[in-house]
Order: sequence, then structure tokens, then C-alpha cells
Amino acid sequence: MEKILLIKGKGGLGNRILSAVCGLVYARLTDRTPVIDWRDGSYAPIGTNAYPLLFNTPITQSADAFDAFSGPVSPQIWAGNLQLTPQEMIEKYAPYSHSNPLGYRKFCVDLGRLNTSDDVAVFWSYLPKFRRIAHHLRRHPEFASKSERQIVADCLGQFFTPNDHVLGQVTENAARLSKPSIGVHIRYTDRKIPLGPIKTTLRKMVRQLPDASIFLATDNADVQAQMASKFSGVHFIDKYLPADGSRLHWPTSDIAKLEEAENALIDMWLLSRCDHLIYSRHSTFSVTSSYLGNIPTSRLHDVDRLTASVVAKRWIQAYA
Repeated sequence: MEKILLIKGKGGLGNRILSAVCGLVYARLTDRTPVIDWRDGSYAPIGTNAYPLLFNTPITQSADAFDAFSGPVSPQIWAGNLQLTPQEMIEKYAPYSHSNPLGYRKFCVDLGRLNTSDDVAVFWSYLPKFRRIAHHLRRHPEFASKSERQIVADCLGQFFTPNDHVLGQVTENAARLSKPSIGVHIRYTDRKIPLGPIKTTLRKMVRQLPDASIFLATDNADVQAQMASKFSGVHFIDKYLPADGSRLHWPTSDIAKLEEAENALIDMWLLSRCDHLIYSRHSTFSVTSSYLGNIPTSRLHDVDRLTASVVAKRWIQAYA
């Protein structure tokens, strides 16, 4: 049989997209056919693969085709468990490793080598691991001359084109934004980025670009209302925001998961269409938008670029 790389998903949309991109690149390095498995219940009902529903993808193989696979699997811990999600595997085999930056290695094919011979290999990491495969990229003719940013952008274009509904909504909403446009992303539920520096940076930019339109993407109803009251001409899409400020996309969430996943993609792609982006590197949602829009670094305004704890955490996660 052809060799398969089964790419599992866990976590937020930005995390799982960038992690999947890393998996797709590893599949290319190892001449494996990639299959993306997002059946964890965060963005579609549990057991339903959200990936092919959200994206127009060239991947044709179904993830559930491997649930009963009985051949060799790498890492071996997945043997007989290919139907499970990373969350379930962690609970089953390493319940105290949810926050361990090295915990993913137990459940991910060895990224240090390219010659794993097993018919099915499983890739999963909470964040992309391009630093772990950098030495492979430098020796591969397809990737050697490209920057990490170029590699990610190419892969996003090939495997992450949103479905027609999402693209239609992005086009419709983008037409309402006058130029220049300022995108603002504020994550403020389970993880909160610094709101003060966001406001300060936006005020400064509005003074410099008084005719600019503002597009706001946030997961918090209070923050959305607050920003709309303090800044004129703030645009945002109509979507569900929990009144209690709790995290929206979660396997146990009682919401219209696919619909709200599409709304999240609309936010992400609209941010990518903006001329400027105010964000925190602590959130991969907005980092993904910057890749999608190929926004020049001079127009990226990262409020956490000098926050030592955030910078250190991202560095450790990249090399772990």
C-alpha cells in the first residue's frame, strides 16, 4: 500500500492549521500521502471530520478509512488506536502531559528522521515544528531555497482554501472595508492578550491613518462592545459569542459547531485581507492570518514582540 501520514488535530484553529501545514511538509519530505483528521469535535460534531467540510481540499482519502488498520504504525502507541483523537490518546496514555512541551513526541512520528518504514505514520503536535525539521528542508530541492514563511504560504494556498460559503462571505465583508484597512485580533477567553497595548497601538494608527477602516475579530462579546464604543467605524461579522466569556470552540461546546467554525474562518481570512494587522504572537489565529495575507512585516504590529515570557515560550515550543 502507499505510505500514509495521518495528520491529527487538537487545539484552536490557528494551532491546528499551522501544525497541519508542518505535517503536510513532512509528508512531502517523506513521500507519504497526507490525510488530515479533525474528528475531535471542536469544529464539527464529534466523529465528523471538520477539515474537508471547511476547506476545498485536494486530499481525497477519508481519515476513517484507517480506523481498523492493523498493519505497522509509527509511533507504535497508535497501533489499534487510529480512530482516537490526540485528546483521547493523552488521557489514555499520558494524562499529566497536556501542558508538557515535549508531551507530543510520544504521539508524533519521529521528526528527526525521514526513513520511518511503517505503512502509516501519525503526525500530531500542538504547534508547528518547523525548527525540528529545518535540517531536512535545507537538503530538499523543493524547499531548500524557500523561507519558512514562503513554505507555509504555499502550503496554505494548496490545502487550505476555504469552502465556497466562507469565501463568499469574505468577499462580501471585505467590500465594506475602505482602504487602508486595519485588522485587529483580540483573543480574550481562556487566553487573554494584553488589551491596553492593543488600544494604544490602534489609537496611534488611527491618528496616522484617519480614513482607515477597522476590522475587529474577537472571541469576547464585552471586548467587541468596548472596542466599538471607543473607536468609530469598527466592522465585525455577526457570530455567536458566549455571554460568560467562555471558550467557544471545544469538543463539549453546545453550539452550531460547523457554522461557528466557518465564522472563525471568515474572521481569519478578513484579517488576512487587511493592510495592517494589530495582534499578539501569543495567538496563532492572527499569526496564520499574517501568513495567509503575506502581510509585510512593516505592517504587522505585534503587541507582544517584546514580552519576554511570550517570546521565550514560543522559542521553547518551536524547538521542543
